[in-house]
Amino acid sequence: MTPAELSRTVRHAVCRAVADGALAVEVPESVRVERPRPGGCGDWATNVALRLAGPAGRPARAVAEELRARIAAEPGIGEVEITGAGFLNITVDEDPLERRRAVIGRALRQPRRHGNPITGDRGTVWAETVGLLRDARGYGPASVPVRECRDMSGELGTDPVRWAFLAVAAGDRARPGAELLRQRESNPLFTVRYAYSRSRALVREAARLGFTGSTEQFVETELERWLADWPEALDSAARLCAPDRIARHLEGTADALLGFQHTVLPVGGEKPSAAHRSRLALAEAAGGVLSGGLSLLGISAPQHL
Repeated sequence: MTPAELSRTVRHAVCRAVADGALAVEVPESVRVERPRPGGCGDWATNVALRLAGPAGRPARAVAEELRARIAAEPGIGEVEITGAGFLNITVDEDPLERRRAVIGRALRQPRRHGNPITGDRGTVWAETVGLLRDARGYGPASVPVRECRDMSGELGTDPVRWAFLAVAAGDRARPGAELLRQRESNPLFTVRYAYSRSRALVREAARLGFTGSTEQFVETELERWLADWPEALDSAARLCAPDRIARHLEGTADALLGFQHTVLPVGGEKPSAAHRSRLALAEAAGGVLSGGLSLLGISAPQHL
């Protein structure tokens, strides 16, 4: 586990503590981890409990206790100890296969929205989506001024217009246009939905060949980074009231999957191997992120495209 990954892991623990009502603080933008100082232990240490003690109105060690179990429950964490005034000392568990299984498991457990998507002016769509995101991640209501745009759902359809409304920052002008209907790589909505349909096609073809996805080998791929970063993308989108961050993450995940897909299935006379099963598990997890992210934006994810 890299320091950046550990920093995100600790920050996720803070987010959960806030969502659970255990801490009443603003979640920090980032969490610093460093090598333990004299008197410390483990592989890495963080002073996040000391930073949050004042805003929480509690002793730093009490804040550290709230975070310790939550950090320890994260994949890739071996042990968490509290030292000194409230430093959290963390020992990582370097098992790449277990880490890969955890990444895939989180990706497959994606939230879905319920009910029909609202279509109307951009402000209404933005507010509805931000409200859903913040509620899902345990944040309170928030209002963000949005640069308005004419509703063109009657001309383009609901999905392209919602993408146009939500895929650019609140202060930027949304530009719904006919290019969002074109089935080509220059259309990011098409690319994301096409990548999802490819993930389902890979699962179907693998079933025809008699195998399913399972994490048995570590496969080096950029796709894992996008899957691992998905929880952070969700949280930042909710915290910053910025659903466009979800759209950007979906585009990156789609590009990574489309570049990876050709390695998933056996070719020629090959028999399915542990490597094929491991790659299929990643492709299926990427499909979970893509469909889950589109669902949160109120956009459909067709299995055939």
